[in-house]
Amino acid sequence: MDDFAAISMCIMTIISMMILTVQASTNSSFYDVLRSHGLPMGILPKGVTEFSIDENGRFEAHLEKPCMAKFENEVHYERNVSGTLSYGQMGALSGISAQELFLWFPVKGIRVDIPSSGLIYFDVGVIYKQFSLSLFETPPECRDPTAADPFEEKSKPGKLLYKLNQEERDVI
Repeated sequence: MDDFAAISMCIMTIISMMILTVQASTNSSFYDVLRSHGLPMGILPKGVTEFSIDENGRFEAHLEKPCMAKFENEVHYERNVSGTLSYGQMGALSGISAQELFLWFPVKGIRVDIPSSGLIYFDVGVIYKQFSLSLFETPPECRDPTAADPFEEKSKPGKLLYKLNQEERDVI
């Protein structure tokens, strides 16, 4: 009878975890789930239309469209972002890229240091990029990545030089 009680308790625990998972995805927003896991709401931009999370912390968040957000650096979000959520961190991420200098790196993980330190780290494979936690307090606006930036030509001298070289070729 003890084996039966242990198996019953295990099954009840699994069922309650599944119910909690369904309730989390229907009764609260993904931003609330982030907060309950010790993460700031602004890790993902505004526009999460739906999400799911299972009992192992594996999640999928769906945005209205792919977009860009600006913190200290540009961050690109695919329409679907997925990974594993645990307290204070997200791992095995896909769907997020961060710009460093002129290169784009996939963000593999995000973790909050000791909350009192005020730091958050983005794992981009070769390094951990450190940011102030205050940058992620609220979800940023989701900008269209295909929209033209009126200052882009002035801020990217390599592109301007390329255009000048192209014009010289056309003249010759």
